[in-house]
Amino acid sequence: MAHRASKVYVNGSLVSRNEATVSVFDHGFLYGDGIFEGIRVYEGRIFKLKEHLERLFMSAKAIMLTVPLSLEEMQEAVMETVRANGLPDAYIRLVVSRGPGDLGLDPLRCSRPTVIIIVEEISLYPQTVYQNGLELASVVVRRPAPDALNPAMKTLNYLNNILAKIEANQRGLVEVLMLNHEGWVVEASADNIFLVRRGEIVTPPTYVGILNGITRQVVIALATDAGYRVREENMTLFDVYNADEAFLTGTAAEMVPVARCDGRVIGDGQPGPITKDLIERFRIYAKGEGVLVPRLNAIQA
Repeated sequence: MAHRASKVYVNGSLVSRNEATVSVFDHGFLYGDGIFEGIRVYEGRIFKLKEHLERLFMSAKAIMLTVPLSLEEMQEAVMETVRANGLPDAYIRLVVSRGPGDLGLDPLRCSRPTVIIIVEEISLYPQTVYQNGLELASVVVRRPAPDALNPAMKTLNYLNNILAKIEANQRGLVEVLMLNHEGWVVEASADNIFLVRRGEIVTPPTYVGILNGITRQVVIALATDAGYRVREENMTLFDVYNADEAFLTGTAAEMVPVARCDGRVIGDGQPGPITKDLIERFRIYAKGEGVLVPRLNAIQA
């Protein structure tokens, strides 16, 4: 597969994608010891950049990782990388690992954190999924308990999610639904879940073991502003099967309608009116909100 000549930010330098490398002794590679954020660019505006960077720094604090840039310097580094790639609509992957060390676990052996910023185009699901809804299935693998590995920390250790994605692949599905150790529905492998019941919107609370997604927060705010009642409530698979509507939210996926789960049709099997209304509201909001990248249009020209 041919790739465009993209530029990747690596520890303060912009290099070609073929030259973007990290040490084999980097703790991010050896142990998943690091953090990341996925961020969207819409029409030259970086969506919710401040919120993503604040969450990045909170994750860093939680795992006692010192980010070698200030929040303001990181913001400029992100904008610099977006400008260098000249993509008005893109996906940003910002990674901070513990950095090179040795083969031991001790993070004190790591000399300096590694900072990587990648800007690429992304299309997570085919357009038919957004038009017709996707099919979910509940999976065997469970989300870790928050007191074991708090999902509020967006770390590089994503094996739990990957195991869920493997189950999706084995079933011929693009996404699955995960439960926690108590059997409550928590989230998809990479997205938050919402149900609509009798005109009310319900989503799992953060304490059951979900990532409080940026897109999740935006959708809750948009729904509330539109006059919908939104509640955080524990939910079971029974609730999912009997919902009037369901949809997923995530930075890469945006908003995705759900048509079926475990062979049960959700509602009438088509994206519902509240789901479609919120998708439209989100698209309008996303394209008009965010940090404008200066000189991006000039670079394209």
